[in-house]
Amino acid sequence: MLARTISLYQNAYSGLSRSTWLLSLVMLVNRSGTMVIPFMTIYLTSSGYSIGQAGFVMGIFGFGAVCGGFIGGRLTDRFGFQRVQWATLAGGGVLFMVLGQMKSYPLICTCTFLLSVVNEAFRPANSTAIAHYCNPENRTRSYSLNRLAVNLGWAVGGAIGGILANINYHLLFWVDGATNLAAVLLLRWFLPLQTSAVPEHRLASEKSSALSPYRDAVYLRFVAYTIVFGCGFFQLFSTLPVYYKERLHMPEYMIGLLMTLNGLLITVLEMVLVFKLEGKRENLFYIFFGVIVVGVSYMLLNVLPPVVVAAFFCMILTTFGEIGSMPFMNSFWISRTSVTNRGQYAGLYTIAWSVAQVIGPIGGSQLAQHAGFTALWWTVGVVCLVAATGFWYLRQNKFNG
Repeated sequence: MLARTISLYQNAYSGLSRSTWLLSLVMLVNRSGTMVIPFMTIYLTSSGYSIGQAGFVMGIFGFGAVCGGFIGGRLTDRFGFQRVQWATLAGGGVLFMVLGQMKSYPLICTCTFLLSVVNEAFRPANSTAIAHYCNPENRTRSYSLNRLAVNLGWAVGGAIGGILANINYHLLFWVDGATNLAAVLLLRWFLPLQTSAVPEHRLASEKSSALSPYRDAVYLRFVAYTIVFGCGFFQLFSTLPVYYKERLHMPEYMIGLLMTLNGLLITVLEMVLVFKLEGKRENLFYIFFGVIVVGVSYMLLNVLPPVVVAAFFCMILTTFGEIGSMPFMNSFWISRTSVTNRGQYAGLYTIAWSVAQVIGPIGGSQLAQHAGFTALWWTVGVVCLVAATGFWYLRQNKFNG
C-alpha cells in the first residue's frame, strides 16, 4: 500500500520540465508572503472602517486587477513574459510597503488601486510562462504544480500572517513586499531572458491568423461564467474571514490556520488528483462539478451549526471544489491559444477573475452588512450553481478544450 502510494506521487510529479519546477519555486517564495489580501478586510474593520468601506477597498483592488490583466496581457505579447514578470514583481514589492504606510482612506484606496494594477499585470505573464515551458500532454499538471506552489506559499503566508496580525498588522505589508522582491531576484537568476524559439516568419504567419480572445465567442462565454463563479468564490478572501471573526468569534491565528488548511490540502492532493483525472473526461466536465461543490460548501454554512468544526469542514469542501475546477479552467483557455495571442487570452482570463474581485467583495460585503450573513451564503451558493449551469451548457454544446 505504501509502495503504491509513493509510486502514485512519483508518477504525478514526473515528466515536468526543469523550467516549470524553477518557475514554481519562484512562485512559492512570492506567495509565502501573501499575507495582506486575506487580512485586508479585518485590518480595515479593526482600524475603524465599516465592513462596507472595507469591501469597497477590496473592490478597488479588483478594479485595478481588471486594468492590470488587460495591460499585462498586451505587454506580455509585446515584450515577452520574462520582462513583464520582472517589472511587475519589483513594482508590486515596493507598492506593498508603501500601502502599509497609508493612513487616510482616500490614500489607502489610491495606493490599493496602483498596487493591484501592477501586481495583477504579473498574472498573464506568469500564465504564459507556464504554457511556454510545459508540454501539451502535461499542461494541466504544469499549471497544478504552479498552483501547488501558490497554495503552499498561501499556507505558509496564512499561518505567519495570522501570527504577525496579532502583533502588528503593518508587518504584513513589509513581509509581502520583501517576498515580491526576493521572487524577482530568483526569477532573474534561474530563468534568464530568452529569445523566441519560433522562427520569425512563423511568428508573423501565426500573428496574422491568430484569433483575438475578444472575438472568440466560445471563450467569451467561458469568461462570463468564470466571472459569475469568481463572484462567489472570492468571498473566501473578503467576507468569510469577517464571518469567522464576528459570528464564530475565531481569533486571527485560527483564521490563518483555516487559510493554511486550504493551501495544504491543495499541496498534498491536487497533483495526484489531476494526474488521475487528466485526459479521462473533458475539462468542462470537471469544472462543472468543482463549481457545484464550492456552491454547496457556502450554503452549508447556513445549514450546519455555527461552530469552528463546521467552518473547517466547509473549508475542506471548498478546497475540493477548487481542485476540481481551477486546474482544468487553465487547460481550457490555453487550448484555444497560439504563441502569438497567448498573453491576451491569459490577460482576459485574469480580467475575468479581476472583475469578480470587484463585484464579489463589494456585493458580498454590502449584502452581509444590510441583509446578514445568512442571506449572503444562500446567495453565493445560488450564484455558483448558475455558473455551473453555464459550464454545463458549454460542455453539452461540444465546446470543450
